[in-house]
Amino acid sequence: MKKITIVAGARPNFVKVAPLIRAIEKADGASYLLVYAGREDDPTLEASIFDDLQMPRPTVYLGVDSISLNEITSRVMAEFDALLDRQPTDVVIVVDDLASTMAAAIVTKKRGLKLAHLVAGTRSFDMNMPKEVNRLVIDALSDYLFTAGVKSNSVATREQASLVEGGRLMVEGGTYMVGNILMDTLRFNHQRLTPPSTINLTPSTYLVFTLNRKALLADEAKLQQLLEAMIQAADGTPIIAPLRGLAAEKVASLNLPPSSFHQITPLPYLEFGWLTANAKGIITDSGNVAEEATFNGVPCITLNSYTEHQETVSVGSNVLVGEDPQRLAEEVLRMVRGEWKHSALPDRWDGRTAERIVQILMQ
Repeated sequence: MKKITIVAGARPNFVKVAPLIRAIEKADGASYLLVYAGREDDPTLEASIFDDLQMPRPTVYLGVDSISLNEITSRVMAEFDALLDRQPTDVVIVVDDLASTMAAAIVTKKRGLKLAHLVAGTRSFDMNMPKEVNRLVIDALSDYLFTAGVKSNSVATREQASLVEGGRLMVEGGTYMVGNILMDTLRFNHQRLTPPSTINLTPSTYLVFTLNRKALLADEAKLQQLLEAMIQAADGTPIIAPLRGLAAEKVASLNLPPSSFHQITPLPYLEFGWLTANAKGIITDSGNVAEEATFNGVPCITLNSYTEHQETVSVGSNVLVGEDPQRLAEEVLRMVRGEWKHSALPDRWDGRTAERIVQILMQ
């Protein structure tokens, strides 16, 4: 029996973990342990998320709760190391690029265990971003690098090859372009999406706005300019903003002009999925939301100068505008006028990513 330990560090990770668990449950000779770095009563995990995703709750909660990245790293390392004493495993799968993800990866390799990284090879090439440091460390340590697209696969393959040639790391696994596991979840839940219960909406008549990036939230003047440009360009088209936490507080505190901008409470997963799938367009700073927009063929504007998943721009429906209010206004105008570019689904967005991952691990 191959024992697989999956480590999730934040709410968005579970959207990618859910199909992985279903694939493991279907495989012969495999079992899993689902670990969450945070607390069982973590306020970011709404009660409905596991029911919506039709997945079990974590078996183990490490209980780490901090805003300090270095403290998160050290505490997760200590707690995960102790867990592996109690729960031996054959392979550890870590998700994305959080401090907790890196911490679990370091402990795994110090113990000489196999390490798999989902999603590997994503890069901003900005070493001032803590997540970029996390990505480099995790990918360098990983035996299995599971990538979502051609660009990420190229990055991971090149870096892995240079490590081997330099004599610093001998890898027995390799780099595998398995596809975008987020699509597994979207396809699985496509027929289960439900309209929001808190607001009545007609499909294709509204825009969706989401916000989460800390750097943008910290610049109140820039945020004000971007929101004013977006609202003015929308020209009366309703903008629905299901914001949570600090983003909700920041936006609510701004002195925005009277408009059709509607800030609402965060939505459950299936309701948020319906909201974005049926929107006329989306303005976001989230890579996951941009990927979902490409899957649904919905025009999307990303408030950033780069994306870790370049295929959403080169093939999909995503456009990058950085933090430029004028560029944002221009793209919102195109969005509401229905003048958006043609988009398609990138390679291997077929809903079989989790199946490929489990097949590789079971070989």
